[in-house]
Order: sequence, then structure tokens, then C-alpha cells
Amino acid sequence: MRDRVNVKCRNCGKVFPKYYVHVRENKELGHNFYCSPECLSKFKKTGKWLICGNKNCNNKFYRVKHAVLDHNFCSKSCAAIINNQKYPKYPLRPCKNPTCTKMHRRTGSFYCSLECSRSFAYKERFTYTKEEIILAIQKATKELGRPPAKRELKHISDKCAGMFGSWNNAVLAAGLEPHRSDDHRMYKRTRTKAHDGHICDSVSEAIIDNWLSKNNISHTRNAKYPSTNHKADWGIGDGKIFVEYFGLAKDSPRYDREVKVKKNICRKHRIKLVEIYPSDLYPIMALDRKFRTITL
Repeated sequence: MRDRVNVKCRNCGKVFPKYYVHVRENKELGHNFYCSPECLSKFKKTGKWLICGNKNCNNKFYRVKHAVLDHNFCSKSCAAIINNQKYPKYPLRPCKNPTCTKMHRRTGSFYCSLECSRSFAYKERFTYTKEEIILAIQKATKELGRPPAKRELKHISDKCAGMFGSWNNAVLAAGLEPHRSDDHRMYKRTRTKAHDGHICDSVSEAIIDNWLSKNNISHTRNAKYPSTNHKADWGIGDGKIFVEYFGLAKDSPRYDREVKVKKNICRKHRIKLVEIYPSDLYPIMALDRKFRTITL
């Protein structure tokens, strides 16, 4: 038995010696013979050398046979550049700055660049005059029967800080008394009387109380929770329904803990709790939706 036999390289045709044991094993498995790893690699390369489809790139790259497409790119960046031009996700639109003639596809912005936004958008914020803001506050007061809250006039409230210094200063300039105290303490309550005579701790609570009266829903103020000193803003019916206005939710960790305690008490004693948040009152009242599923 010979230790070695000559075999032929499948790629380049070169004759080279190989151990007989390995030759027999390769023949049994149906493998080919290669004189070097380079020949093995070249023989197995069935793909193509391609040129990047981005004309500004023109890089040459290799791609295996099954990955060759109609349009081929050397990288994701080149593919994105060409595909965004052919199939734009967002349409072109003109910059909102009247002094700029550029078109852009920026999402979430009306301006083609941050410079255009800073040079024009800041000026656009103050299209209202002081007199117009004062008239808008006075008009809302006549319609509501009270000075408006900041959240009820969002279209002008953000301008008041730049023109008057704060929302409360704008209300004072309109000849009205703001809801908060003059020292601008953050959460000082302003007691307000509802239409049915109930004393409420804030204007928002008065709005809810008036809604209950308007819809002929019998209610009492400061309903006591079972087995605790906590009180609900309103009790409805036989005490199995409580209504709470969580006006400071997510503003104070201590307040949030109290909210959690009240929810657990209601769950334990099977009391239906109607939770009302500022988003349910401003800018659009959604109390009809809140009480729709409640059986009174």
C-alpha cells in the first residue's frame, strides 16, 4: 500500500501528492481535491463582482449568487441614498420661512433647518398684541362666568410669558383676579362655589360639580372612605360610587401615594371609583365618556 498518491486539483488542474487514507476518505464522501485553500475558495465562489448602483460611489464588491439583485449596492448607506430619491417616504414641501426658497422632507418641522426655525418661528410666536390677549381673556370670562384657567386658552397662554411675564400677570392686566395667589405658590387651592352651593377646592372641581348637577346626578361632597380618614371629592347614590378629581397626579410623589391608597380601598370594599384627570376637562370636556359606563 502506497502512503501517497497523486491527485488533480479540481480548480487549477495541478497534480499534487496526497495521503492515500485521505484520498480514499474523500472519494467515499464525494469530496473534491484542491492543492491549496486559495483554490478551494476560488472554486466555491459562484457569485459575481459587481459595481455599486450609486453613481457617486462606483465601488467594486463581491456578492454570492443567491444575493445578486436587479439593483445592487455596496452598503446600506448607498442603498438608502438611491431608494430615498426614487421612493421618498415624505413629500417635498416648502420651508415655512418666507425668506427661504428651499424644499425639505423633514418630519415634525415646517422649516428646512434649525436656522430658519430660529430666525422666523420665534417671531411668529408673538403674532398677538397685548391688547388682543387682554380682549381674549375678557371675552372668555364673559362666556365662562369666571376668569379662565390657563389650560382653557392654550392658543394664547404660551404668549403671555413673553409679553406679560406670566399667565397671572396677563389676567391681572385684563382687570381680573387670577386663581392662584399673588406670591405664585404652586398648589394653593382657590375655593369656589358650585351652582348647587357646594364649596369646591378648585375651579376644576366646580366644573365637575356643575356637570353633575346639570345632568341630574345626585351627589354629596367629601364622602368618607370606609375604615379610614380619607375622603372622596364626591359620593354618588348609596355610597357605592365615588368620584375623585386627581388634579395633581404625576406632579407629586406624595400625592400619587395617596391616589394609590384610595384606589386600594375602593378595590377592597368594592366601591366603583370614577377617576377624573385634567386631561378629561381641558381643553375639551370628556365627562360624558367618563360616566357613560356608570350605572347610577
